[in-house]
Amino acid sequence: MGYVLRRLLATLPVMAVVAVIVFLLMHLAPGDPAALIAGDLASTEDIERLRATLGLNLPLWQQFALWVGKLARGDLGTSIFTQVPVAQLLGQRLEPTLCIALFTMALTLLLSVPLGTLAAYRAGSWIDRLVMLLAVLAFSVPVFLVGYLLIYSFAVRLPWFPVQGYVRLAEDPAGWLRSLVLPCVNLALVYSALVTRMTRATVLEVLHEDYIRTARAKGLGVLPVLGHALRNAAIPIATTVGVGIALLIGGVVVTETVFAIPGVGRLVIDSVLRHDYPVIQSVLLISAGVYVLINLLIDLSYRFFDPRIRY
Repeated sequence: MGYVLRRLLATLPVMAVVAVIVFLLMHLAPGDPAALIAGDLASTEDIERLRATLGLNLPLWQQFALWVGKLARGDLGTSIFTQVPVAQLLGQRLEPTLCIALFTMALTLLLSVPLGTLAAYRAGSWIDRLVMLLAVLAFSVPVFLVGYLLIYSFAVRLPWFPVQGYVRLAEDPAGWLRSLVLPCVNLALVYSALVTRMTRATVLEVLHEDYIRTARAKGLGVLPVLGHALRNAAIPIATTVGVGIALLIGGVVVTETVFAIPGVGRLVIDSVLRHDYPVIQSVLLISAGVYVLINLLIDLSYRFFDPRIRY
């Protein structure tokens, strides 16, 4: 528990720095949200009155103090354009994004770890070259291009899945699953390429260790030997999964745009175009918090993969 508490306390300065950066980036960006809200026909007096109402006429440090005070009370603010609390907007958009992220993560691990292990075991063979070729190709092609190819192939030419949109789980479970297949496959192809390459490199290095030769000399089969190798290669693989969360978060934004899914990614794009500062700041801060939390959980998982870390 002491180790866990120290790691949790270490995340607080990180989140404080992230909060300062997010606030400054949004307020130093070009464009006046008051002028955008007021419209082209608004007078200078109307714009100044709106700036005073939104608190944009205050010094930057006062705006930051007010923003941090609201965050401390759990208030994410109110959208400038819709006048709806940001927490309510995020609650309405959270289900699609969360489903896509979780399904993509599960699909990535089920696909990349076995392929990377197989490529390492058959290093130098045509299987190894084929897996690495596919991994490089998947990582090199942009996410949006893969999405459009999937739509054309499996929604237009072969109408197996919907072209765009999202069906909520409570409305139609079968339609919900069908609406998730193409977006999750789109993201998993890119994300799994990174994990596959790391799995292959790490497992290949472990397979040359002395204890693996000893296990083979004792007559252990292929699967037990690969199990030993994979257990000892788990820490670099888990680290890659954690680092790739940033890639996954960015991919969700693009994927939701391509497949017209009303998730948090679409909300971010709309808010950026409208300079809706409260929404952008809240989403960025929550995304950073999720990234830090997942990497903290991965750090804690090292103690499970390698018992020596406990001592």
